[in-house]
Amino acid sequence: MRSERKTSDSLRRLHYAIAGILLFILSLSAVGLAGCTESRNDKKGTAGKGIEHVTCRLKWLFNASVAGEIWARSSGIFRKNGLDVKLMEGGLEHDAIKDLELGRVQFAIASADQIIRAYEKGAHIVVLAQIFRKNPLGWIYDGTNLHIDTPQGLKGLTVGITYGGNDEAIFTALLNRYRISKDEINLYAINYDYSPFWKNEVNLWPVYSNVEGIILSRKMAKNGLRPCFFDPDAFGIHFVANSLITSERLYAKRPGLVRRFTKALINGWQGAMEEKNEQAVAEAVHRLDRDTPLDVIKRQLNATRALVLPKDNEAGLGKIDVPSWRQTYEIMLEQGLVSRRVDLDRLLAGPPP
Repeated sequence: MRSERKTSDSLRRLHYAIAGILLFILSLSAVGLAGCTESRNDKKGTAGKGIEHVTCRLKWLFNASVAGEIWARSSGIFRKNGLDVKLMEGGLEHDAIKDLELGRVQFAIASADQIIRAYEKGAHIVVLAQIFRKNPLGWIYDGTNLHIDTPQGLKGLTVGITYGGNDEAIFTALLNRYRISKDEINLYAINYDYSPFWKNEVNLWPVYSNVEGIILSRKMAKNGLRPCFFDPDAFGIHFVANSLITSERLYAKRPGLVRRFTKALINGWQGAMEEKNEQAVAEAVHRLDRDTPLDVIKRQLNATRALVLPKDNEAGLGKIDVPSWRQTYEIMLEQGLVSRRVDLDRLLAGPPP
């Protein structure tokens, strides 16, 4: 009898052990299924879900033109949306769209001409938001003895052009629009050496008005010159600049993540453009752009506001300006920068619904 009880007790303990193991396995399975469900649904909320690490490739180097991205990170806006964002500088040696397609980054900033070229070649990308309402590219000149009221005033002047750059496309579109022959303009191939401008060998020099334009204006004023800008946008050439993009794959697989990042980035730009935040934003930019004095960065931020913030009665910051995208695309088609029609409606997807 004692032996039977021992056997019975042993079996009972074994049953309890097996039941415990099964319950443990079931609990792990429930956690795993909950995680899978969360991934599939990609819910908007972030509370209790931890921080997700993502990377964004910028179009260019750290400066005032990416103040919104910098502010979204430094002020904690990204983190409040459940994101730990690594911002990577762009430049000529980086291909942001290739990085997207290879999965090296989840988001990128690029200009419309870069995006359209890549899309025509088969890149699987979508545009989420348009950061710059107005293209910052223009031509700086000394207005002491020269004032250009209309494109016709360019005739006979020497104009700097970066051959193969978007300034060439923009300037060519301007000439075509106003029926000005290139024979009536002296085009000068430029590089990063400004000496032809300072020697007055070139009358107009292409710059991003909110960055290099501010630095050159300051130097011109110190030398007794009167800095002025010729702005193609003012004469109907609306060539889209910096926009936020992601891959079609991430857009489809992780709509919640794409929504959160887009929202956070737009909020970052809104905060960066508020005058009450100017000092803090300038300091955040200066920590990454040590070569530019803080007072110059403040002037750059002020110039950037006019390029980013919507005008009265216009749609909000980040809104995709479809007519300007279509004009950009038509300019590229006309100049042979792209050779076939593409589905702009699909490309200009905006944030996921």
